[in-house]
Amino acid sequence: MDFGICIASRPSDIDDVVAAERLGFTHAWLADSQMIWSDVYALLALAADRTSTINIGTGVAVAGTRIAPVTAAAIGTINELAPGRTFCGIGTGNTAMRIMGHKPQRIAEFDEYLRILTALLRGDEVDYTFNGHTAPIRHQMPESGFVRHDPVPPVYVSAFGPKALGLAAKYGNGLITSVPPDPVAVRGIRTAINSGRQQHGLSTERHAFPIATLTTIAVLQPGEAIDSDRVKEQVGAFAIAALHYSYEQLAQFGRRPPAHLMPMWDDYVAAVEAVPQERRHLRTHLGHNCWVIPEEERFVTKELIERACLVGTPDDLRARIADLDAAGLDQIVILPPLAAKNDVAADVARELIGQV
Repeated sequence: MDFGICIASRPSDIDDVVAAERLGFTHAWLADSQMIWSDVYALLALAADRTSTINIGTGVAVAGTRIAPVTAAAIGTINELAPGRTFCGIGTGNTAMRIMGHKPQRIAEFDEYLRILTALLRGDEVDYTFNGHTAPIRHQMPESGFVRHDPVPPVYVSAFGPKALGLAAKYGNGLITSVPPDPVAVRGIRTAINSGRQQHGLSTERHAFPIATLTTIAVLQPGEAIDSDRVKEQVGAFAIAALHYSYEQLAQFGRRPPAHLMPMWDDYVAAVEAVPQERRHLRTHLGHNCWVIPEEERFVTKELIERACLVGTPDDLRARIADLDAAGLDQIVILPPLAAKNDVAADVARELIGQV
């Protein structure tokens, strides 16, 4: 099992990428959300300069905030700085768009975006439509050191539902998702990807299409409860993001939350909807994956932690991760909160990396 780490893009945290390389993490995913964190490509350039072996890329880039040629140029530039280590994680912008009060890209738009992006990353010429006009485009001088297309940076498509998984299978070199740390869920994802790749005549060999999932991990100390204050500090910010996501799914699509959220649902909705609707998008993601805001601390329950995160003794975690590996998962990407990020990364490195 590979282990990656998702790092909030902040200049003062560039040392975290260096530390992740030293600790044995295979991938550093730098977060992209323009109204939350710093610019991801500025941080990737710093990471390329400060590291030599760890794979670095976007975790994930937002299709709705940069046109495909701009994203291709940015990734191609990082690939020039860190050839063979650069990857592109790309998604519709579930958080980055909603936090501005806008919806993520629709599937048809994302399909077209991926068609253009993957062609440009290969160095190909492709027809591109902008402002109603279509013309062929390609990078004019790739051989002059401006961008690098060889090796081609792998594209990890962020996907959850069946249509997005179909696009991942069609265009991607891998998948980045966030499923419950459950072998049944992983097998379902692997089956869907293989079906999609078969439809497009692509290899279904596991090594040809790695699957990564975003979660976080807490290694329990002897006798420690799963909902101890220390565990909540380490995983609470990631766990609470499930509430943020479920609320937005209800607001946009009318989808009811999963059963394990129902005991707290009315209280959570009341807290969010106390804010006027025209400003609610500014409330929903406060502290997003960095910390838990005080008024939401009561929602970080034992069941929420168990559903969203990997928490257990070292032996328990190794067994669970081995089961996830057997089900078809290739990489676990941890997303620890700012205050506990160093402790979480050190615990994962000491107890898990190289042992499962």
